[in-house]
Amino acid sequence: MKVVRTIAECRAARREFSALGFVPTMGAFHEGHLSLMRAAKAACGSCAVSLFVNPLQFAPTDDLAKYPRQHEQDFAMAESVGVDLMFVPDPTELTQNIQTTVAVSGVSALYEGERRPGHFEGVATIVAKLFGIVQPDIAFFGLKDLQQCAVIRRMVSDLNMPLSLRFEETVREPSGLAMSSRNQYFSPAQKVEASELYRVLVQTADTLAKGVSHSNSNVNPVLKAATGTLKDLGFGVEYLDAVDPNTMLPITHIDEDSRLVVAAKFHTVRLIDNIPVFKNS
Repeated sequence: MKVVRTIAECRAARREFSALGFVPTMGAFHEGHLSLMRAAKAACGSCAVSLFVNPLQFAPTDDLAKYPRQHEQDFAMAESVGVDLMFVPDPTELTQNIQTTVAVSGVSALYEGERRPGHFEGVATIVAKLFGIVQPDIAFFGLKDLQQCAVIRRMVSDLNMPLSLRFEETVREPSGLAMSSRNQYFSPAQKVEASELYRVLVQTADTLAKGVSHSNSNVNPVLKAATGTLKDLGFGVEYLDAVDPNTMLPITHIDEDSRLVVAAKFHTVRLIDNIPVFKNS
C-alpha cells in the first residue's frame, strides 16, 4: 500500500491505476469502512482511501479535537483488505486559503443540516476536492449517513462529475448497533443498551410495513409511539421520521423506497441511524 500526503503525490500515484475505486473516510476504521474498501477493490481491481478529519464539517461546538485518530492502526487495517493507495493530507493541503465552497440545497435543509449549520457545505466542499484529486471511477459510501449520501448524489448529478457512486448498507455490531467511530465512547454495558435504538427502529419499520399491507400507511401515530418508547429507554430523541431517501423530505405515506431516520443522544454520545421500511428495499 502506498501512502501519499500531498495533492501532487496523489495525482502522480493515480496514474498507476486504470480503474480505481475510492473510499473517502475520516479514519478510526471499523468493519463498516473495511467493507467499503473490499467492495471498491472487488469492483475496480484497485482501491484508494482518503484519511482526513475534515475541519470544515465541524461546528465550533463539535468534537473535532476529540475525534479519534489512530493512523498506524488504520494503515494496517486498510492494507489487510488490499487497499492500494492511502491519501493522508495535512489540513492545510485541502483547506488553506480556500474561498470556494459547495452548497447543495434542498436535500441538506432538514435533519442533520438543520441541526448542524454548515456541516454539509463542509462535507460537499471537501468531497468535491477529493473527487477532483483522486479522480476515481466509482466512489463508495455507507448508507449509515443517509443524508450525506443524498447530498453527494445530488452534487455529482448537478455538477456532472465523471464518476459513479455506490452506496452500501450499514454494517452493524452483532447487537444491531450501527458501527461508528463514536461507539468507543460507550462502556460495554452502555453499548449493549444503545442497541435498543436499532431494535425500536426495526419494530417501527415492521409496524409501518404491515400498515401498508392493510391500507393504513399513515406514519405519524407510529412514529410518535416509537419516539415515546425511545425516551422511556433513556434516549434523547432529536428526530425520528420517515423520509424519501433521495429528497430527504418527510413523508406521511410509505412506499417501497421509504426509510426511517433517527438521531438521538445516549449517555452523551450522539447516534444517527436509518433503515429501509421494507426489508428487501
